[in-house]
Amino acid sequence: MKFLLPPGLLASLLVFVSFIPCSEASKSTVPASPLASYSAAWNDAKYLKCNTAAKANYMSATEKEVIYILNLARTNPALFTTTVVQQYPTKTNSEYLRKIWYYTGLLDTMKTIKPLPLLTPDSLCFEGAFCHAANSGKEGYFGHQRSKAECQQKEHFRGECCDYGHNQALDILMSLLIDEGVPSLGHRDICLTRYNKIGVAIQPHSSWSYVAVLDFFY
Repeated sequence: MKFLLPPGLLASLLVFVSFIPCSEASKSTVPASPLASYSAAWNDAKYLKCNTAAKANYMSATEKEVIYILNLARTNPALFTTTVVQQYPTKTNSEYLRKIWYYTGLLDTMKTIKPLPLLTPDSLCFEGAFCHAANSGKEGYFGHQRSKAECQQKEHFRGECCDYGHNQALDILMSLLIDEGVPSLGHRDICLTRYNKIGVAIQPHSSWSYVAVLDFFY
């Protein structure tokens, strides 16, 4: 059965539809960035490419986020500096950082480096990192030396960072980038080198609560 609307009612409906706000019809579906609390600029859809580990099902959500955030820092070092690095001491109640050379040096470094290639997850890097993290965490030691033959056989990296005491992605990365107490700044250098593959493993540690192992490869 068909029916016709009175001309006056039809015109009213057309006017109503034409005034529906465009923003309501086109709300962004881009998920919030892990750095959104530091700046809404990180929510730009162009940064979604940095989430290279999204489908790496062998890693935990936090391990994937480590890669995501490190890629964001490598993709736009200048924005990472003016948002995350500048605000981090205040947001984490670590104002003392502003007075030490390791932190001020990171500010200087991040302001001058150029964008770096994206890191993509690598299962061999992960297997080596996981074996070392799990074994060192259980035995309670720290460092890069593998104590078990199994972990020595799975070793697959050209650069390795080990962080202790943190289990949140940004805290792990900021610890490595600031590199407090490491005069060589070896961890910072590795994180900001032109590697393109990475595996991340975070495990409990009997002495330091947590250990995070990041293994890098070309």
